[in-house]
Amino acid sequence: EEAKKIYAQFGIDTEAAMERLAKLSVSVHCWQGDDVIGFDHDGPLTGGIQTTGNYPGKARTPEELMADLDKVFSLVPGKKKLNLHACYGIHEGVITDRDRIGPENFEPWVRWAKRVGVKLDFNPTFFSHPKAADGLTLSHPDAKIRKFWIKHGIQSLKIAEYFGKELKSPCGINFWCPDGYKDEPSDRLGPRKRMAASLDEIFKCRYDRKAVVPFLESKLFGIGVESYTVNSHEFVTGYALKRGILALLDMGHFHLTENVADKISSFLMFFGKVAFHISRPVRWDSDHVIRQNDDLRACAQEIVKMNPKNFIIALDYFDASINRIAAWVLGMRNMQKELLKAMLMPWDKLVRLQNGGDFTEQLVLQEEYRNYPFDAVWAEFCKRNSVPASEEWFDSVKRYEQQVLSRRS
Repeated sequence: EEAKKIYAQFGIDTEAAMERLAKLSVSVHCWQGDDVIGFDHDGPLTGGIQTTGNYPGKARTPEELMADLDKVFSLVPGKKKLNLHACYGIHEGVITDRDRIGPENFEPWVRWAKRVGVKLDFNPTFFSHPKAADGLTLSHPDAKIRKFWIKHGIQSLKIAEYFGKELKSPCGINFWCPDGYKDEPSDRLGPRKRMAASLDEIFKCRYDRKAVVPFLESKLFGIGVESYTVNSHEFVTGYALKRGILALLDMGHFHLTENVADKISSFLMFFGKVAFHISRPVRWDSDHVIRQNDDLRACAQEIVKMNPKNFIIALDYFDASINRIAAWVLGMRNMQKELLKAMLMPWDKLVRLQNGGDFTEQLVLQEEYRNYPFDAVWAEFCKRNSVPASEEWFDSVKRYEQQVLSRRS
């Protein structure tokens, strides 16, 4: 009640802020639960991705992953979605290769989603496969390999359409390809021409645009592709604009000194909608668990100021050095906290100060406002959603580790 009065001085309705947050869904990434392994291969993780650590108790089966997600969702307030990679398809007996997977491999996920009341997003998996062993997929010089991955992209669109229609909610599908070279290439244009032609073949496939929202993700570099990535920021932006799909911004896919939040408004202007991956790079695209740092705060503020309805937000990190359930819950709650903080900012007043040239008062309010009683509003939001407001949620995670995770060899 005291917090409500304090925020009301600036014309901010805390009830409206909580209602707004309750309607905003963030897509939780399935791959935190098993270190990006999936269920369709026994080989190593490839494609410039690397997980570090060997904390016990990772999910080994679809049933274990679903149970872990159930636990996560019980400790996170508000709406949630689940973001699935194609390698998390469920196979009975013989594994269906990626050029032939279809909705039937994801029926159990849809049944689970209906049971827990969440929607689904999707990603083709262009890594950790024998036909991606040399770091090239849709841009490969070998037409047969390109054809395999083109078929995978088309099948992935069909799966996304199945999700969207079955769950009556648009399914965001993210195309990220690790293609690139470890050392300086002699030809930079050729691979990008092949990539564009392959993507054209995929998106020529007919799909319900009300059920499926496709986007393309760029990358700066990766392990094994340090010198050149085919899907650079410039390539992805140009291709997406020309083909009428969205480009995705990932917080970990830029130089560490770049301000990713500053890119959001430009993307919104020209795409009309922004797909966004929430991550935290440390020295490189290391995908650490997100913290309430300045980078996350700045991105959350841009999302709130430009209306969350214009954004498709998903988490994207994986840490195998700590309890995976805790990593999920902490990251999700941190994202929600920063969104709520942004919803409790007097943006109208701050914009008037900026436009009026009163940068002194703008700076003073920006700083003083950091210490307003946001925690009281967050605690109330959690109470109304029947989840713990502070660190006591970790007690439940520790019990789950003792009773469930510790029994996984």
